[in-house]
Amino acid sequence: MADTQERTVARLAKRINGFAKQHGGAEGQVAYIGERGARIVLVGEDGAWGDLVAPTYAVAQQAVEKAGITVHEDFDGEFAAKVTTGPYEWTRMAGIQVGGPSNT
Repeated sequence: MADTQERTVARLAKRINGFAKQHGGAEGQVAYIGERGARIVLVGEDGAWGDLVAPTYAVAQQAVEKAGITVHEDFDGEFAAKVTTGPYEWTRMAGIQVGGPSNT
């Protein structure tokens, strides 16, 4: 079991480092999502964002530590302000909240 967990941590850390390399660096936040595990939200220095799901919160914590990125307690304030959103995000997130895109 420990070998499987170590491989999972290494795989996640590699993906985090790949994201960081592609976006000029990265910061993250780990959030528990219940039985599903934990979500690692990544924000690149260029404002791009992405996420990964780890099987447990502990694995997610180990992966961000192994990757060596700055980890925030919450996704708010200056950290959240670094995210660059475009038309796609506004349509998917904000549009859903106000009834979706208009067909007119």
